[in-house]
Amino acid sequence: MMNSVYMPEFDPELFSEKCSTWLRFAIFKKLRKKGAVIGISGGIDSAVTASLCVEAIGKDRVIGLALPEKDSSAESVKLARDFAESLGIELIVEDMTAALEGMGCYHKRNEAICREYPDFHPKMPFKIVLKSNPLKGKMLNIFEIEIIDGKKRIRKRLNFENYLQIVAASNMKQRLRMAMLYYHAELRNYAVVGTSNKNEHDLGFFVKYGDGGADIQPIQNLYKSQIYRLAEYLGIPDEIRNRKPTTDTYPADQSQEEFFFRVPFHILDAVWQLGNEGMATEEISKRLGILPEQVEYILNDIQRKRTSTAPLRMSPLTFGSGDSG
Repeated sequence: MMNSVYMPEFDPELFSEKCSTWLRFAIFKKLRKKGAVIGISGGIDSAVTASLCVEAIGKDRVIGLALPEKDSSAESVKLARDFAESLGIELIVEDMTAALEGMGCYHKRNEAICREYPDFHPKMPFKIVLKSNPLKGKMLNIFEIEIIDGKKRIRKRLNFENYLQIVAASNMKQRLRMAMLYYHAELRNYAVVGTSNKNEHDLGFFVKYGDGGADIQPIQNLYKSQIYRLAEYLGIPDEIRNRKPTTDTYPADQSQEEFFFRVPFHILDAVWQLGNEGMATEEISKRLGILPEQVEYILNDIQRKRTSTAPLRMSPLTFGSGDSG
């Protein structure tokens, strides 16, 4: 469960009511579709999104997809099954492993890892982590790889070219999952409903044309803190609400916080929201019980992430559109 320091003002009941009305309009009128397809990962964002869709258009018009591959946690599929059953919606499980192997996802990724650690074997769990922590000091965002070799944990700063290859190969997972979601959506004339929240969208924690691609994004303007409040209101099971948010991309257990955000969501969201409201650094510091320099580090990190990931949020550039450079 998320700790509470400061929650942006939010009425989950009012949001749910307004979102239901909007979803019905967006799916049936705007997009002229008959229902909704949602990727259900066993995480809180997809659970909230699926619940909102069921509330808006009914369980018979909502299809859930679990899209595991060989690096996925077995817990994810179990949670997805149990949750879909509790909602009364159909869940289709599509294993993506063979398709990803055919595309060379694992081979290309492991090739780059072997350049970092020649003794690497594909059965060794590993993950990518972000070294910097805005709560502990002003540091550059530097990615490291952590490999579990027997009882040893090897952690190395990633060569930039190897980092790019690992990420480019791994991003095939999100893009292929979105292709499968659209297959099932087009098969039924349904809309693909995305599950990105504000933290992911605005800070660039998504794959362009992968998990960032959808017909509808109902929770994209909600902070993660608000997602937790909405989940409680909607009655999302404790095992999902209490689960650590994870990327579920690499074989080793990994949280979203250690991979990208680096700050607990209840602090990140509070600093972000209060900063947007124009509150002075010193006042935010007093309100949240953290040091003024920590507030500055977090605000600067937010700005860096938003600036560096801006191209992810752009529509395709078109010649003759008036943007002459």
